[in-house]
Amino acid sequence: MADYSQKKYALIAATMASFLVPFMSSSINLAIPDIGREFRSTTLLLNWVVTSYLLASAAVLLPVGRLADIVGRKKIFVLGLMLFSFFSLLCALAWSVEVLILCRVMQGTASAFIFATSMAILTSAFSPENRGRGLGISISSVYIGLSLGPVLGGALNHNFGWHSIFYFSALMGAAATVIVLMRLQKEWKGGEGEKFDITGALLYSAGFTAFMYGISSITGTAVAKYMLVLGTVLLIIFIKFEVAHVNPLLNLRLFKENVIFAFSNVAALINYSATFAVSFLLSLHLQVILGLDSQKAGFVLLAQPVVMAFLSPVAGTLSDRIEPRVVASIGMAVTTTALFMFTLVGAKSPLWFLVVVLLVLGTGLALFSSPNSNAIMSSVSKKYYGVASSAVGTMRLSGQTISMAIVSLIMAFYVGNMELDKAQPDMLLRSITTAFVILTVLCFLGIFASLARGNLRGGEKRESE
Repeated sequence: MADYSQKKYALIAATMASFLVPFMSSSINLAIPDIGREFRSTTLLLNWVVTSYLLASAAVLLPVGRLADIVGRKKIFVLGLMLFSFFSLLCALAWSVEVLILCRVMQGTASAFIFATSMAILTSAFSPENRGRGLGISISSVYIGLSLGPVLGGALNHNFGWHSIFYFSALMGAAATVIVLMRLQKEWKGGEGEKFDITGALLYSAGFTAFMYGISSITGTAVAKYMLVLGTVLLIIFIKFEVAHVNPLLNLRLFKENVIFAFSNVAALINYSATFAVSFLLSLHLQVILGLDSQKAGFVLLAQPVVMAFLSPVAGTLSDRIEPRVVASIGMAVTTTALFMFTLVGAKSPLWFLVVVLLVLGTGLALFSSPNSNAIMSSVSKKYYGVASSAVGTMRLSGQTISMAIVSLIMAFYVGNMELDKAQPDMLLRSITTAFVILTVLCFLGIFASLARGNLRGGEKRESE
């Protein structure tokens, strides 16, 4: 009975956390034009309002996941909720776009504590035969957060200003913290007694930050190319250091010897790289080109995450019965089709066409996400749940950062570094169309990465003990 109770509250805790962070992410996209107008910000800085959060979270996600395996996943999870609430409040009080970006960095760092542990807690609490269903429910809450983000976030932004989005997130995080502290009693560890690899953590975080900053800002600042080289060198040193370490931050055998784990993570990286910027691009299309307010734009964008929220538990349960490789690859193919349909959108395209394409995109993402996460978490032993959960989050956040970097490069080429209100609509539309062409090609390549992973069942599963 006690195990059932903890399983239930682990699901509730993971579901709440899975809702909170994507809600914040999808809400802020609708507020970008208003933030730009208030601070008279350039398109480059507005991109960094989104990208800084993703980059900071991804840079510390892997070290935090390893730390959670050693000291306890619940401890890190609760700390993440508290910090996320605090820095959300600071974001609301920002008085310039530069201060907002700094606060978003801290908010993203806090979200890494949540990302690194929520899926690991859920995987620890559920048995393998029910894991896909549990992960499906949790991932469904991600898409409920994405669903309410455009609608509720758009309404908050339209009626009370963009600051209200951060106030709302701070209150939600505080409420989630209280519930977890009161109800979730069990603690989970996977590497108790092992030493934390501080040197590896510093090399990884510094190398990853420099590398991703270089990619994201290669057209915006002169120092970016040097940061890209520095990041590459540091990551190479990190890999060599980890191979020789007794208790590494990242057990590279998981990628070298576990084909399912390796290619599932590659597929996740490609999927998020190809799809994260969609809501950002459509937000600009709906508000700047079509002239809709943020509230109406939010209702249009609602179509995608509603389908994802509905189908994710179904897809997760399906992956308990059918090979995750098959379900996820079909999802990637459907997603590619939707991205191609977006390349056909013009200034006079009817809203119903956008809604239809968003429904197709939501179906594809739902079919991919839950089965792919199930494949990753089920391909490793309990000892590595924290690292595997962090790997999933790192692929997601790295992909999201790459997605925004692609958009930044394209917009820099077509629009330049100017205030959004001064951008010519035809050039903005051309940049959006070009971005969708590139994202379509990228997602198409992801189908083959998804198929290459092999079968989870039937003797092909390799657990790294």
